Amino acid sequence: MNIYMVLSFLQIPNQHNAGAGGHQPAVFRMAVLDTDLDHIFPSSVLPPFWAKLVVGLVAIVCFARSYDGDFVFDDSEAIVNNKDLQAETPLGDLWHHDFWGSRLSSNTSHKSYRPLTVLTFRINYYLSGGFHPMGFHVVNILLHGGISVLMVDVFSVLFGGLQYSSKGRRLHLAPRASLLAALLFAVHPVHTECVAGVVGRADLLCALFFFLSFLGYCEAFRESNKEGAYSSTFWVLLSIFLGAVAMLCKEQGITVLGLNAVFDILVIGKFNVLEIVQKVLHKDKSLESLGMLRNGGLLFRMTLLTSGGAGVLYVRWTIMGTGPPAFTEVDNPASFADSMLVRAINYNYYYSLNAWLLLCPWWLCFDWSMGCIPLIKSVSDWRVIALAALWFCLIGLICQALCSEDGHKRRILTLGLGFLVIPFLPASNLFFRVGFVVAERVLYLPSVGYCVLLTFGFGALSKHTKKKKLIAAVVLGILFINMLRCVVRSGEWRSEEQLFRSALSVCPLNAKVHYNIGKNLADKGNQTAAIRYYREAVRLNPKYVHAMNNLGNILKERNELREAEELLSLAVRIQPDFAAAWMNLGIVQNSLKRFEAAEQSYRMAIKHRRKYPDCYYNLGRLYADLNRHVDALNAWRNATVLKPEHSLAWNNMIILLDNTGNLAQAEAVGREALELIPNDHSLMFSLANVLGKSQKYKESEALFLKAIKANPNAASYHGNLAVLYHRWGHLDLAKKHYEISLQLDPTASGTKENYGLLRRKLELMQKKDV
Repeated sequence: MNIYMVLSFLQIPNQHNAGAGGHQPAVFRMAVLDTDLDHIFPSSVLPPFWAKLVVGLVAIVCFARSYDGDFVFDDSEAIVNNKDLQAETPLGDLWHHDFWGSRLSSNTSHKSYRPLTVLTFRINYYLSGGFHPMGFHVVNILLHGGISVLMVDVFSVLFGGLQYSSKGRRLHLAPRASLLAALLFAVHPVHTECVAGVVGRADLLCALFFFLSFLGYCEAFRESNKEGAYSSTFWVLLSIFLGAVAMLCKEQGITVLGLNAVFDILVIGKFNVLEIVQKVLHKDKSLESLGMLRNGGLLFRMTLLTSGGAGVLYVRWTIMGTGPPAFTEVDNPASFADSMLVRAINYNYYYSLNAWLLLCPWWLCFDWSMGCIPLIKSVSDWRVIALAALWFCLIGLICQALCSEDGHKRRILTLGLGFLVIPFLPASNLFFRVGFVVAERVLYLPSVGYCVLLTFGFGALSKHTKKKKLIAAVVLGILFINMLRCVVRSGEWRSEEQLFRSALSVCPLNAKVHYNIGKNLADKGNQTAAIRYYREAVRLNPKYVHAMNNLGNILKERNELREAEELLSLAVRIQPDFAAAWMNLGIVQNSLKRFEAAEQSYRMAIKHRRKYPDCYYNLGRLYADLNRHVDALNAWRNATVLKPEHSLAWNNMIILLDNTGNLAQAEAVGREALELIPNDHSLMFSLANVLGKSQKYKESEALFLKAIKANPNAASYHGNLAVLYHRWGHLDLAKKHYEISLQLDPTASGTKENYGLLRRKLELMQKKDV
């Protein structure tokens, strides 16, 4: 191997121009450190191919249980209700919409710009032939497996340094350390949200291109020129491009450029903070001769990274348009605290909770907002101990990273802390307010730093103790327990009911947990239990307008109108632009015969949501009750313009026109509706009635039979077809369908009466024949 082509971050400090002899001790020390883990991993699994195969299989096994799960939690909004996934939406719209399908220019947009992630959802939708969750879940599981495999190379660089053979092939000088760290990453339970929740693909894709960017940056130092400076503009530019791609998958991706810069300065530039500080304090003139400061290649690369990062951020900000998103106090209560001290204490407490989730990922929850973590309002709160513990550990690690005389230890700890901290910065509230308190998904990238530090700690323990079997048992125990936890947690993410109920033991004070359980129960028809959870959600958070709205809806259906009106009135007072609550309040007021108030509520709903077809439909019903037929027809027409497939609005227009004797207009509307919704049996039924009254018996019969074929158990369909035959003179067919209708609904008085008339008529005809 040509030693002059070797670059290792294990070189002894101050030997910046060391030749072949200067490299040998570093390589030997690295071999000793990696050998300290030989009691955990035998040499048979150390070749890179087998190491990657093991890591990939373990990663897939951990989360395979979620492959047939449902769309849960945020999946509904980001996938099922996102029109950007469907072929009718032009591909170009993905570049102007946020992650949830809203226009970025809208004030209500979340501003999460992840077009490449949405594009993969769209491809999934196309290949699956619709919203079939299995295909989406399988892609997520495979992505995590692939990323875990890639981590073997990433950890190999972090632990073993950048050393290349004479053929330009990077050497794996830390096979055991990289395998252990990659396994710890692959089986970490905190990753479950990213893998088992389909929307977690944003984090997975971001991580994939993040690590490709890092490894691409490492490729810039494969060859040397005559001066010994390692540089390749192409690889640096490619790394910047991959960082931009990572950011188009999720915002965290841009932080890889900062991490690449840290890696370049510490590893390539061999920057020693302690040495520099000492020279500055002693006014050492030799500071000017430091290699890093004279390294033009380093300065050029830093300029490229800075310019590239600034350019990408500028484009991102330009696309975002109207500034950062507007979050509410329930999303991130600490950021709304008046006292800067209270904000600082709570932010640091959140950091300690994130650190605890990495250390002990046993208490996991899909959502940590809405009172799950009460604010710390005083330094006398016992939870301040967590802050002290966090900073005690961090300061200790930072001191070791900066002050250790062991260059290997110093750089490993610094890079470990860099991977832990830098990708977490966008979620730290330091630069801008974020829309969550704690989110397990944002720990996917920082967990790399945790795995580096933990692996290095195991290596250090193995080196300084004789109880190597005990350490091996601890390491294997952690891997096994984490795998088991991943399997269990993946099962909890398979359905919303399991996911929401699993959160009760972790965050019993979280109003959103109770709200989601209530919503799930209500969707299944268990209104009594749903009411109980909705009431608890409102008790925990008296300003939880969505819980009030849903509870008011259930009470409305149970005819408990007074309480429903009180809840919905309170919801719109708390949030005056809550259009859905205004509409539901109008429905309740309409039921209470308070028509003027109902009309005003509907108007308020439309004011705050101009494109609101359901509200126009309900407004039309109000006008119909008031015999304001023209206004009713106009309202329903607005509903169908905004939502052409709004079957109820079309049906009501046909029925109203039919009832008022406007048969020709009713027929025209019915035909227009069926052109837009050709398979709607209720529209067929309504139009068939109109055609029957217009004595277009043959066409009416065809529509009735088509409607019955689509919905054979509708008693009214058979009953009205019987009436048609009765008028038409086909009495035997009329008798047949009257009898079918009465079998389906024996209580239908109108059908009984008509059937009685038909029987008497048939009896008279028989007597005449006799």
